[in-house]
Amino acid sequence: MTTINDQTYIEKTIKGDTNAFSHLVEKYKVMVFSLSMKMLKSREEAEEVSQDTFIKAYKNLSKFKGDSKFSTWIYKIAYRNCLDNLKKNKEKYQTSTIDEITIDKINSTDNILEDISRNERAILMKECLNRLPEEERTLLWMFYYDELSLKEIIEVTEYSESNLKVKLHRARKRLLRVVEQNVEPELINHYGRK
Repeated sequence: MTTINDQTYIEKTIKGDTNAFSHLVEKYKVMVFSLSMKMLKSREEAEEVSQDTFIKAYKNLSKFKGDSKFSTWIYKIAYRNCLDNLKKNKEKYQTSTIDEITIDKINSTDNILEDISRNERAILMKECLNRLPEEERTLLWMFYYDELSLKEIIEVTEYSESNLKVKLHRARKRLLRVVEQNVEPELINHYGRK
């Protein structure tokens, strides 16, 4: 599944050509750093975790068998490094309980959000995502922003398919609750209720 270019650089690196690995770093550094920033919310920690990710990938490159894409493999390393960093720092994220959400409230929120420009929606959604627990925020980010398939997310997180689907469902519900509690009142004040 690895692209021919990636495979060539991997083989050269394993044979001792350290310059070949720099091509892989260059190709995937934005992806790794972006994930690290989303999960850690600290530029300094994201840079450190990104560097650690490439060091770990370099040291374990001979273990990469090519069963998945190289990008998925390195994404998984970055994801695990971020989780380790979060556990180490014991940063607590406030969570709110999920109450039952009625279809009317969902539709009402959707209708209001349709009236806002795409850019404003993106800013509001990022703010709402940042209020979610780290795991839920990361899963939603992987699925919707990084556009990873369920299969790729399963490879990265090592969740079963059914567990991942449940976690994504719960994350969507919690995100909707955050939108409802934090964004909807502001929008109603600004745009009025439909």
